[in-house]
Amino acid sequence: MQRAAFERLVADALASIPRRFRDAMRNIAIVVEDEPQPDLLEEMEIEPPDTLLGLYQGIPLTERRWDAGNQLPDRILIFQGPHERAAEDDEDLAEAIAETLIHEIGHYFGMSEEEIEDIEENYWRKRGRGSF
Repeated sequence: MQRAAFERLVADALASIPRRFRDAMRNIAIVVEDEPQPDLLEEMEIEPPDTLLGLYQGIPLTERRWDAGNQLPDRILIFQGPHERAAEDDEDLAEAIAETLIHEIGHYFGMSEEEIEDIEENYWRKRGRGSF
């Protein structure tokens, strides 16, 4: 898939997130990269055949000091290659991108893995995309 088409799927996934969450996101960049770098996988102790679909890099909102500001944006990395290899079809790809984005945005808001998994299980998958 061409990068522009993949980035459109990422933009669509972002648009499906409820407005109250999108409006609360400040100073964060969502970046598409081809693949996770080998040193990143090593640092995170991820070994083949496992891989990384996305990653939040920054300081979660819950851990920021009152005087935080004037800093580079946090980043959410979405890795195109792993998503494409794991997807069965275009619809599956769009769903996987959206789920990855929600997961990483959860980290931005300071949620634990358990809280994010609860959202994925009880809201995202049961109610359908974007219907929180």
